[in-house]
Amino acid sequence: MGRTPERRLIIVTGLSGAGKSVALRALEDSGYFCVDNFPFPLLKDLLKLTRKDKQTRHLAIGVDIRERAFLTNIQSDVKDLKRRFHAQILFLEADSDVLLRRYKETRRPHPLQDSEGNLQKALEAERQMLQALREMADLIVDTSSFSPHQLRQYVMQRFCGKGPSFGITLLSFGYKYGIPPNVDLLFDIRFLRNPHFVETLRPLTGLDEPVREFVLKDPLTEEMLMRLKDLLGFLIPLYQREGKSNLTIGIGCTGGRHRSPVIVEVLKGFIAEEFKVPVHTLHREL
Repeated sequence: MGRTPERRLIIVTGLSGAGKSVALRALEDSGYFCVDNFPFPLLKDLLKLTRKDKQTRHLAIGVDIRERAFLTNIQSDVKDLKRRFHAQILFLEADSDVLLRRYKETRRPHPLQDSEGNLQKALEAERQMLQALREMADLIVDTSSFSPHQLRQYVMQRFCGKGPSFGITLLSFGYKYGIPPNVDLLFDIRFLRNPHFVETLRPLTGLDEPVREFVLKDPLTEEMLMRLKDLLGFLIPLYQREGKSNLTIGIGCTGGRHRSPVIVEVLKGFIAEEFKVPVHTLHREL
């Protein structure tokens, strides 16, 4: 059987908790026939069976560590598959601390967790077992700083041609909780007046009007925003010209609850109006 370029096959794989289910749902909503946790050796049979079915012309298959019994010969299987079909591998991953947090939030067990429930050990073992798949991937996406909505949009945009070709994510965070990974531009605004030290403002956040007013009425904030807007006005078109699909801008203050959310919301309005591109905000510490 010869290669069939008009049919598309996406193998969605990666670390548990990195967003594989979100990616598969995005592809399914875009017209792909999706199967999760499908035994890889049976994939060729599935492609043959669905060859003449217009409803299953494009397929997406979820492959992960749950199929470890079938991963022994996966390198040769994938190479043979790519010779016959227009196949791509999407590998999703995230930092270990992010995966640990996601598992704690969902309270679901990891497929490799032993009787002692050592999640960190399970994550490390999974990285090693999926290394061969990662090396063959056509696209590796670190979802550490992605919300489910952002990952969904990225997958639909990248593989289905839906949505805009360029978007911006504005991320507020607190330095005391660590610098977020995979940020393209990072700005430290801890030099601005801190509402945390005003008793009436401390319980509020940067999304509340009293805090916003306190931060923005500072002349230093006004000058900083003017200079920052000038810089972004210079840089954003260059990233667009480069062909970047998503630009992530991090704005950090000490705790991530007051100053940085205010600045993020101001920049959101500026960027949306100035560049007419989708702008998504993520306030990590809120």
